[in-house]
Amino acid sequence: MADDLQRWWRQKREGHLALQQNCVSCKGSFMIPSAVEDSERAARARHCTDEGAKAGFKAACIAFVASSIPTLTAVRMFPKVKASLNYTGQALIVSAASIASYFIVSDQTIHECSRKSSYAALEKRRSEVS
Repeated sequence: MADDLQRWWRQKREGHLALQQNCVSCKGSFMIPSAVEDSERAARARHCTDEGAKAGFKAACIAFVASSIPTLTAVRMFPKVKASLNYTGQALIVSAASIASYFIVSDQTIHECSRKSSYAALEKRRSEVS
């Protein structure tokens, strides 16, 4: 029983030490980041947010045109649609498509940009350690 417990503890300890040796970002993790690192991180976040807003606006403009043309054409061409879809309904269709595309594209762009910047920061840290 004691041998099994000792073997289990040794395996657990060896696994933990192997993880510590492989972890590049763990080195110096007890230290508090400096103001320069915080400002760099904030600047990267602001850049990603701005990029996401620009991409979302472009997607919303495209979605506005892509949804308004068929909606307005259908109201003018088909009498049943004209009878059942008033101005408010038309505006809701167009705005829902625009808003949805804005939020979806901006969210994807922000995530992609943050992934790229965090990967670049990780590579920079790895090159400094080596």
